[in-house]
Amino acid sequence: MEPDEWEQTLNVNLTGTFLTVKYAMPYLKRQGGSVIINSSVNGTRIFSNTGATAYACSKAAQVAFAKMLALEVAPDRVRVNVICPGAISTNIDESTEQRNLDEVNNLVEFPQGRVPLTGGDPGRPEQVAQLVLFLASDMSDHITGTEIWIDGAESLLQG
Repeated sequence: MEPDEWEQTLNVNLTGTFLTVKYAMPYLKRQGGSVIINSSVNGTRIFSNTGATAYACSKAAQVAFAKMLALEVAPDRVRVNVICPGAISTNIDESTEQRNLDEVNNLVEFPQGRVPLTGGDPGRPEQVAQLVLFLASDMSDHITGTEIWIDGAESLLQG
């Protein structure tokens, strides 16, 4: 990984999260509300995806950011939570370049199927949206500063 690739990943995933929250917060503080940060199982419960170091670091940092922020804005009735999706059917592979992975000796062997709950099938975007809807609603009005994994037990298997 080149330094500029590291910076780009952190800028998009971490600085982008910071800036979005920073500029939304004055509006949220007026009436309370919910911030939902989209992190990942990578860097929070899975550390075996060779070559994803910058991505995993940026996603772990989002969790720390959310926990710090949750305490800072709780007096304003703003909740901050993090969702950590696992394998979800998206287009992320189309924008991810993998290089030189054959040079890395990965000693971990996993049982058949990546997602135990669904027999190996990835989750659906609608399932993540349902979690976001719950966290944005009043049904979660006493939940803040926490991360929730939505991965069908994938991260428990691969951690």
